[in-house]
Amino acid sequence: MTVREIYISPGHNFFGHHGKAAGTHPTLSVDEVECVAGEGLRGDRFFGYKKDYLGQVTFLAEEVFQALCAHFKVVDKSAALLRRNVITSGIDLNELIGVQFELQGIRFRGVAECSPCLWMNASFGPGAEDFLKDRGGLRARILTSGILRVDNKTA
Repeated sequence: MTVREIYISPGHNFFGHHGKAAGTHPTLSVDEVECVAGEGLRGDRFFGYKKDYLGQVTFLAEEVFQALCAHFKVVDKSAALLRRNVITSGIDLNELIGVQFELQGIRFRGVAECSPCLWMNASFGPGAEDFLKDRGGLRARILTSGILRVDNKTA
């Protein structure tokens, strides 16, 4: 598995906003992030959210994002719009549900699909939520602490 991009956000734009307008917190692209066991990604909106939270870190496959863009003939949008933390390539993330795995020396446990929500239609475009069903990404717990970095994109 290759780490293509990493995103964090200091606040919630959609979570807890049902029936209200989206928030305006920026999504920040970073080259590296500290993964803290049991807590989340330092600097992210879900850091320390609650004990054993399922989404201490979220993953999305670059291949899924590319398929989404191709399906809707979109060439000018970033995966940051989908509010997942780590964009990966080279693995079907659904295979990691219920599995412990290691990435760059950090241990994670895949716990559930990061199901798409209605906000996907607002942030990406109409139809995005339906397109992403069963491939919206992976929610994972962080089992060991460490620094996760974007891999060399030419590799």
